[in-house]
Amino acid sequence: MFLLPKGVVKPKEGKGEAARDAAATSAPNGGGPNTNGSKTEASSGPVPASQGVTAQQQPHTMASAEQRKGLNTLVARYRTAQGAAKLTVATDLAKQYQSVQRFDSAGYYYEQVAQAKPGEQAWKRAADQYFEAYSFAATEERAKMLGGKARELYEKVLKQNPQNLDAKTNLGMALMASENPVQGIMMLREVLAADPKNEKALYNLGILALQSNQPDKAVERFEELAKVNPKNVNGLFYLGVSLAQSGKKEQARQTFQKVKSLSNDPGLLTSVNEELQKL
Repeated sequence: MFLLPKGVVKPKEGKGEAARDAAATSAPNGGGPNTNGSKTEASSGPVPASQGVTAQQQPHTMASAEQRKGLNTLVARYRTAQGAAKLTVATDLAKQYQSVQRFDSAGYYYEQVAQAKPGEQAWKRAADQYFEAYSFAATEERAKMLGGKARELYEKVLKQNPQNLDAKTNLGMALMASENPVQGIMMLREVLAADPKNEKALYNLGILALQSNQPDKAVERFEELAKVNPKNVNGLFYLGVSLAQSGKKEQARQTFQKVKSLSNDPGLLTSVNEELQKL
């Protein structure tokens, strides 16, 4: 969970850092430690983004039999409800799907609410869930589908409020699964221009630099992130990875030890120990 792909993605031909960064599209969210996304459950419901997707493509089933029963009951209520009652049930469904980590389904129902009562926050709730599902996409095809849906909804958010930097950052990352990933890089840089201390933008640009075989650039991004938030353990972990790939082994070792002092997450600590063994 906390490791980059075994082979660092090599840059596509192109000029400038944005073209090199844009090559890092093999992992939809840049392969970061906080990977999130679509998880399968067995309840039925009108979820277009999931149609034709097998359990093997969505391997993280998280709903118990009792939860599935509750979801089926809510789906049945949704199909017969009218007016304001239908929106209430849709919101309940979105929350329940979110709780079992079926983020594409949550996004679908939040989108139904947003279509009935459009607004910046309503569109963003739906977009955030599709983005979460995109982050967990198990296949390139699914990443493109969910990334496209997230982009569509984030564009609605930014139409309401062009200064919503969180939406702009996520849109930038979702663009990495599009035909124009360079646009995503430029969008992340626009976020940093508006907010030089934006943790999410710094983190994602660092991950993209690391994946596009630019460890020195990644070090710069993660060092800046560490200045903004010295306790961002995910950023520190990848700072250690970047330092190691840059040949700065002692600095990497010190950084990994700092991560161990700040976190008791077993997955992260396992990855840290593996990186220390490599050093």
